[in-house]
Amino acid sequence: MTKSKRTGRATPRTGLGLWLRRLLAAILLGGQILLHLRPNQIHRRNTIEQMAVVGPDSLMIALITASFVGMVFTIQVAREFINFGAETAVGGALAISLTRELAPVLTAVVLAGRVGSAFAAEIGTMQVTEQIDALYMLKTDPIDYLVLPRVLACCLMLPILTLLSLITGIAGGLLIATNLYDLSQAVFVDSARNFLGLSDLSGAMLKAMVFGALIAVIGCSWGLTTTGGAKGVGQSTTTAVVTALLAIFIANFFLSWILFQGAGSAFTGMG
Repeated sequence: MTKSKRTGRATPRTGLGLWLRRLLAAILLGGQILLHLRPNQIHRRNTIEQMAVVGPDSLMIALITASFVGMVFTIQVAREFINFGAETAVGGALAISLTRELAPVLTAVVLAGRVGSAFAAEIGTMQVTEQIDALYMLKTDPIDYLVLPRVLACCLMLPILTLLSLITGIAGGLLIATNLYDLSQAVFVDSARNFLGLSDLSGAMLKAMVFGALIAVIGCSWGLTTTGGAKGVGQSTTTAVVTALLAIFIANFFLSWILFQGAGSAFTGMG
């Protein structure tokens, strides 16, 4: 903290040093969550409330995003595949792309902006107004009461949102393929079914769980480390979203490398 020369009031530090300290605090918070992850430590009512915030309240924007992504992808790919005489692979290409990358990543990005910012703002406001200290006075651990329900909600609901986004994205691509490019609906669906494997779906669900944990932990950690009143809350909200997005993209690279490295077989025999 530094003091303003004009007002003498404490203002929050900014810069790389502060960001690194908060990132370290987020890593430590993740470790604390693992230690607190016991059935008798979970506040079920808070968890259900947060599941409603993460899931149903975020469903519409996630589905709208997925539908337009599926339609745009089909517009970009269908013409080129048709020129190469590979129109039977359009549905499979869309399904593979949505399952492995687009659905989990874009759904996580939507939730980082909507839910991660809300977590940081809500807990940050509680921190600067000393409500967190009041919880300690009441012998209530903020990790059990505030953080753990949000982490569980994101880890449980993000895979469900990802699966629904995947279905919606394929439906949007099917709409474009059949109406703009006169592709057979049966061929499109068969292609998607043949190209997708159980490992693709399980990989997407794993990615979604990891992304959900990152969004919740970063949002809550940035909230708990908020200082400097209303200005600090605004800064925490902004940096929490940016950090969550960076974490999603970096984690996506490593997860993709682990899950999908090597020569693929989805397009074997395409022609």
